[in-house]
Amino acid sequence: MGVTETESGTSGTAGGGPDARQVGLTFLSGAIAAAMLLPVSWILLRATSVNLDRAMGIVFRARTLEIAFNSLLLMGVVTGLSVLIGVPLAYLTVRTDLPFRRFWTIAVALPLAVPSYLGAFAFIAVFSPRGQLQSLLEPLGVESLPSIYGLHGAILIITLYTYPYVYLTTRAALKTFDTSLVDAARMLNHGRWETFKRVTFPHVRPAVVAGALLVALYAVSDFGTPAFLQAEVFTRQIYLEHRSLGGGDYAAFLSLQLVVLTVFILALESRIRGDETMHGDTARAGTHRISLGRWKWVGMAACAAIVFFAIVLPVGVFLQWLATSQADVPASFQFRLEYVVNSVSVSLAAAVVAGLAALPVAYLATQYDSWLGFLFERATYVGYAVPGIVIGLALVFFGANYGGLLYQSIPILVFAYVVRFIPQSVGSTRTSMLQVDPKLVEASRSLGRSSTSTFREVTLPLIAPGVVAGAALVFLTTMKELPATLLLRPTGFETLVTRIWAAESAGLHGYAAIPALILVLVSGLSMVVILRQEGYTEE
Repeated sequence: MGVTETESGTSGTAGGGPDARQVGLTFLSGAIAAAMLLPVSWILLRATSVNLDRAMGIVFRARTLEIAFNSLLLMGVVTGLSVLIGVPLAYLTVRTDLPFRRFWTIAVALPLAVPSYLGAFAFIAVFSPRGQLQSLLEPLGVESLPSIYGLHGAILIITLYTYPYVYLTTRAALKTFDTSLVDAARMLNHGRWETFKRVTFPHVRPAVVAGALLVALYAVSDFGTPAFLQAEVFTRQIYLEHRSLGGGDYAAFLSLQLVVLTVFILALESRIRGDETMHGDTARAGTHRISLGRWKWVGMAACAAIVFFAIVLPVGVFLQWLATSQADVPASFQFRLEYVVNSVSVSLAAAVVAGLAALPVAYLATQYDSWLGFLFERATYVGYAVPGIVIGLALVFFGANYGGLLYQSIPILVFAYVVRFIPQSVGSTRTSMLQVDPKLVEASRSLGRSSTSTFREVTLPLIAPGVVAGAALVFLTTMKELPATLLLRPTGFETLVTRIWAAESAGLHGYAAIPALILVLVSGLSMVVILRQEGYTEE
């Protein structure tokens, strides 16, 4: 295999070559990496099976170009608006004397915990042509409101639930910013805007770009929001083509274009991160804050408006539905505990499988100086970069043609979740392994323990918190995953997200109240825990 062990690794053969354990670990990691690449490779094979003339016709038809333009427009505008919202909010909560600053610090981050399709669901109920707001305004002579449906609605909703990516990364950069540089600029008679533009913004720019690219990835891969708001973008069209008779080739080509666009965004992110590095010194960050004066009320109003539309409004709508729409519920829409059990069981299975699969990959990558280890670890990240709708569609093609009994089964559904979210587990496990003191491993081996005993009795207990944390993250994100669940679940297997989808599809929004509230509660609790661990509640 051409690999050599690092000093922190376990001992090898007398000749310095790889031992049997290392070879076995390499093969196991390679098999896991190959499995993670299977869905993407299937899309490529499907697309390349179409003859060239037909392929060119599909790619350059007017409909395809329109969808590509809409997807790029959605991604670009959402990213720009997220920067315009996220950066000022980060500045307000770090560098100013905004009243109730600690509360707003957490509150404006919470929209990240709410799946954007739930926000779309609530906005449709309130702002659609026959929504609740129209009913309130009708006695005042207002006969119609601008429609929330379409690309503009999707842009609004996705922005509202993705700007925290920019907010959190920018805020982290501002916290490490040496404020003495600002003081020096002010002493040189630069105004506040000039100081921000020439001193502060260059420092936080890499963080802003990093957050913006996360927003771009989310916007272009989101399925639920465009589907609910009928926006003509890649993800929705792929689903519609998959459902239509004979649309397999077109869906495959749209998926391939979406993958190419996603890879382009990731390459751009990698290039930007490689060129620029943030420098900061928390010791000199300073505690002096800018006095807002009368503008503090404007700042509070801006924070309150965002929190209201992103959190209070959807939760209020779901609570209203819970109070008013639960009488005389048709049997097909009655809430059952099995929906929660199904969601939890498949999420738990995905978390366990992802945690176990991440162990050999992370171990090989961290304990051996192996290019194969690096390659296999990187390969597990491909699924995270590919939208869930594409992974789901690829496994539908595979399952229908070669899967046999696996088609529309729980194992293939769990496999899709693992492909999509295993990087969260690999990253957390890898970080924990890098923190293990190699001297402890060496001491165990010098006391006569075998490599297996050393791993079981020394390494595993030390990395257990990281492994559990990664698995927990996989669990939480799986609970919210919509497109893969819709495409791959067994017939009759209902989860929280499929019940929300069914209620929206039938126009019976009130029956989605309970599953929506459970999802918001689970996501909100996880977000609070994460923010507490990051120290946000102690500022």
